[in-house]
Amino acid sequence: MAKQKKFRMIDAILTVICVVFVAEAAAPAAAIGNPQFFWWIFLIITFLLPYGLIVCELGTTYADDAGGIADWVRRAFGDKWGSRVSWYYWINFPLWMASLAFLFPETIALLSGVELGVGAQVAIELAFVWIVVLMSFSKVSDSAWILNGGAVLKVLIAVAVGGLGIYHAMTSGFAGDMSPATFLPSFDASALTYLSIILFNFMGFEAIAVFAGDMENPKRQIPTAIIAGGLTIAAIYLFSSFGIGAAIPASEISLDSGIMDAVAIMAGNGSLLFVIIAVVFLITLFSNMISWSFGVNYVAAHSAEKANLPRAFARMSKNGVPTGAAVINGVIASVLVLVSPVMSAVGLDGFFWIFFSMNIVFLLICYIPMFPAFLKLREVDPDAKRIFRVPGGKAFATVAAWVPVAMLVLAMIATVVPLNGSEEELSKIPMLVGVVVFAVVGEVVRVVSARRRTAEYRGMADDGDPEAWDAARGLAAGEIEGVRAVS
Repeated sequence: MAKQKKFRMIDAILTVICVVFVAEAAAPAAAIGNPQFFWWIFLIITFLLPYGLIVCELGTTYADDAGGIADWVRRAFGDKWGSRVSWYYWINFPLWMASLAFLFPETIALLSGVELGVGAQVAIELAFVWIVVLMSFSKVSDSAWILNGGAVLKVLIAVAVGGLGIYHAMTSGFAGDMSPATFLPSFDASALTYLSIILFNFMGFEAIAVFAGDMENPKRQIPTAIIAGGLTIAAIYLFSSFGIGAAIPASEISLDSGIMDAVAIMAGNGSLLFVIIAVVFLITLFSNMISWSFGVNYVAAHSAEKANLPRAFARMSKNGVPTGAAVINGVIASVLVLVSPVMSAVGLDGFFWIFFSMNIVFLLICYIPMFPAFLKLREVDPDAKRIFRVPGGKAFATVAAWVPVAMLVLAMIATVVPLNGSEEELSKIPMLVGVVVFAVVGEVVRVVSARRRTAEYRGMADDGDPEAWDAARGLAAGEIEGVRAVS
């Protein structure tokens, strides 16, 4: 029998980088302008550090929770909130996949200089979606080369863009105003809108926890990967954003093609370096989706087993891969791709940012209950063996939990709620409507899914350890008929 492949420490760190670092998010972050450097540092202190510490504690204390963030919230607050988080965590993925699908033909058009027709664009977008779906059918431990390769390529793009920015600034000067006053924080509506991008750029560290079963030593690898990966990612984002800002004034940065626009200005449109970076960028779009699909699909399947999501999400292949969630991802993303030409016909445009911002909001929402869940589990499960513990006493833990919640709520509001009557702010209305619609659908899904349960788990304070509770009800043995149908 062949020896099962295991994640090494370097695999774990590179996986964190591949999952968390999102090259296509660098342009919207750079659109903040020079104040972005203040906001990066501010959010590293107020969000990234406490978030990373809390995820380290939860991920190592409850390393067997295959559902990651959804299981942590379920432990603390029961099935109702576990189901909501599962939905928010899952629905962000097909929205994100659809948004990246729109980037693919745009980048090809920039690369080839040929304007693609609507039919060709839709065909390329659908091909992107279903290639991601098919590639997500493999086991994560058999796809470490995708995760590692994706991480390396993303870093190379960031280094290339940052390096080009330094060269461009030295030879041609900065594209925008670099006076000290421009680095002061801005509180206008447009700047606050893009702060959610910085928070989004920090998201995903907990995804490494769902890979614990494939690691050699998860109790050591998870904290190390989060800390080392987090510091590296922060440096990469700052460097790449600097490169974009050196070439393009903040007010002129395109939210979708900004990174390639900057490369075209600095390296020359059609130059060999431009072509190489464009091709690598397209490859990283695949690796980014595939790396996230592993975590998202396993969380969805695990939640479906607990009747917190519909039965179809729990469908597994013979090698234990959640194919049901993967196919549903493809269906939802395909529907969004197919309706985009109709939406364009009625004057709605900018689909990358519409779906990308909706994806961001749902990802932000699902993290909000994670922080109070951390405090609740400290209270109701004090005897759990905590390999890693957030330093400081109760007061520090409380601050470390609630400050990130405030950041998440403010960023979420700034992203989709119009803050004034300007045309730019009113353009958020389609995103707000979309978020409300998918949130309502999520409540319907939660109620319908709950009908498959014989009893409601209310959290550790009321029903004890969820594993023991589920085992006593027979859930672990498949009490819910067909919940793990094998394809």
